[in-house]
Amino acid sequence: MFTVRRERRSTSCPIHGPGQGSGNPRDAITCPAAGQRHCHGTVPFPRPAAPANEDRINIPLADMTRMTDHRIEQIATLLTVKAEGQYGLADVNQRQHALQTALLAEQVACPDALITACLLHDIGHLIHDLGDNPAEAGLDDRHEERGHAFLVTWFGPDVTEPVRLHVAAKRFLCGTEADYFAKLSKDSVLSLSLQGGPMSGTEAASFGALPHAAEAVLLRRFDEQAKVKNLETPPVAHFLRYVERCLIAAPAA
Repeated sequence: MFTVRRERRSTSCPIHGPGQGSGNPRDAITCPAAGQRHCHGTVPFPRPAAPANEDRINIPLADMTRMTDHRIEQIATLLTVKAEGQYGLADVNQRQHALQTALLAEQVACPDALITACLLHDIGHLIHDLGDNPAEAGLDDRHEERGHAFLVTWFGPDVTEPVRLHVAAKRFLCGTEADYFAKLSKDSVLSLSLQGGPMSGTEAASFGALPHAAEAVLLRRFDEQAKVKNLETPPVAHFLRYVERCLIAAPAA
């Protein structure tokens, strides 16, 4: 059983704690959890030890064999069987990256939809035959578009839009934060050049006005940090409960 620590909801930043963050209003977004506001800077990973008064709940692992929805089965198969390939130039594979990204969202009590989007944000990499690192060959696999197309008939926009926008969110951050480019991993730098590079001021303004831009930016910040070699995470089954709760009703047979 994997213990998940959930933070108490408060008016302070659920990521950085009371009184922390950059202090710049531009660096604040509406937190997807309960409409809180927080600085969306670097999330501590791995997370510091919990304070004594922090709520702790034990969540039993989901039993994949009891999930009869074929969509859950297909997602589980992709993440357990197809995700063994290396994640770009990082020291993790696709499954480890997906689990680390989802864990970051879970640790700051993001809603089910954003945790699901974090888990599935790179599923577009798993449904093409362009290899583990097409960017190295000079190809933009447009995995965000492939992933969106794959997921859009199963989930609502609160899941699919952050997936579709997370590449644009990287371009947005590179165009609006002077130090963000320096935080990118080698594979992210390589793919950025194929994805259009940093956004211009006009592009950034248009992106920031999109309904799910804030969630996409938060997903993107988790994404960049979720490349830690040998980090312990819950298994795929742990996160399928969030996926199941976000599925739209299947059409009648």
